[in-house]
Amino acid sequence: MKPLALFAALTFAAPALADGHLPDLGGRTVVIATEDAYPPIQFKDPASGEAIGWEYDFMAEAAERLNFTPEYEKISWDGMIAAVGAGEFDMGMTGITIRDDRKEAVNFSVPYMTSQMMMMVRGDEDRFEDAAGFAADDDLLAAAQPGTTPFYVTVYDVLDGDEANPRIRLFETFGAGLQALRAGDVDLVLSDSTAANGYVAASDGGLKIVGEPLGTEQFGFIYPKDGDQDLIDAFDAVIADMEADGTLESLNTKWFLEYELGG
Repeated sequence: MKPLALFAALTFAAPALADGHLPDLGGRTVVIATEDAYPPIQFKDPASGEAIGWEYDFMAEAAERLNFTPEYEKISWDGMIAAVGAGEFDMGMTGITIRDDRKEAVNFSVPYMTSQMMMMVRGDEDRFEDAAGFAADDDLLAAAQPGTTPFYVTVYDVLDGDEANPRIRLFETFGAGLQALRAGDVDLVLSDSTAANGYVAASDGGLKIVGEPLGTEQFGFIYPKDGDQDLIDAFDAVIADMEADGTLESLNTKWFLEYELGG
């Protein structure tokens, strides 16, 4: 595991009161671990350098409804689950897939997003059209981040189950893997359907999706294993509230359909 790379980040002012029908966190500060490397879920605006994305918009709205101050600290994906699980942060967010093995280290919120894993390739790719075609050609390479859902789907659903398969090129961030795809250094990147559709729409034909979805995943926020149950319950309540009133769907529309990544 790589050393934790922690940096002080942004703090937003707390609102005066929470919504009356939701828990009130009393203006407390909630320290949130972030990665800022998974657009459009969370990333640095290429023009301003500001941390933006789906989760930041969600958190700003949640802060209004629950009455808390979000304070962000950046950490690498490699160390996030262990650090949050050990109580170094109040919670963590970076499009984290809810999985049983991760539940051994952290607590999860209820899902705030459900997505499907898609195969993203260059727009002129004609050597394969599905997972079987990719697996059959030993010259083809895939990009992945170690320890992520795309990594495990690549290994177990696309290739041969060998986590050391040399056809997988590992990158520290999703963005680096996507850049390698664009440059022709790899031939496949897996991404959740919402993000993949956003990238393809903004690529002006440079990227496309091939094949059928490779399984379904749900995203959730993470908390220390022995963390604050009141905080977990409050976030579960606000997720349900924002789903019921259409806020989550509005965020999906903004970040996956309207926002042109990198533009």
